[in-house]
Amino acid sequence: MSIIEQILIALALAMDCFSVSISSGLILKRYDIPSILMMAFCFGFFQALMPLFGWYGISYYGKYVESFDHWIAFGMLAIIGAKMIYDYFKGGGRSSFDPTKFTVVLLLAIATSIDAFAVGISFECMNMKTLGAITSPIIIIGVTSFVLSAIGNIIGVYVGQRFRFPATLIGGIILVGIGIKILIEHL
Repeated sequence: MSIIEQILIALALAMDCFSVSISSGLILKRYDIPSILMMAFCFGFFQALMPLFGWYGISYYGKYVESFDHWIAFGMLAIIGAKMIYDYFKGGGRSSFDPTKFTVVLLLAIATSIDAFAVGISFECMNMKTLGAITSPIIIIGVTSFVLSAIGNIIGVYVGQRFRFPATLIGGIILVGIGIKILIEHL
């Protein structure tokens, strides 16, 4: 696999992280560097870890997980997004969604990285049989997701500070939309 292919795969996988990070930045509305770095790290870490799991697990469990992994990603994102939408209407526009909480970030990181598991399965199918063969793509995926997540948060904060609109509602809709996109891509 060429370096260009690795970068393109990494960019494709990082788009969900980027979108979710923008939504989180819109809600945060302030440059909270530790929170931005925590989210970027979690997203990068899980985006890198899941292909490794997919590559390793394909020989044992791949055919079982592949049939429903998209439902897990959809369910997690839809639940989080629906809760944000519900909280927006219930709370008169105020948000109880807190993108600075580690548990929230962890759930989002796992939900957005489930398609990376399938990429790991594809590594095995492309005859990448050794850990050395998948090390470069995994590092590129993790670093790309980290960088785009941090940039997404910064963009979200920047826009959130300058424009007044229902960030929690929009963030919830984006999360549900990403979940639906993942579901449609795999059906």
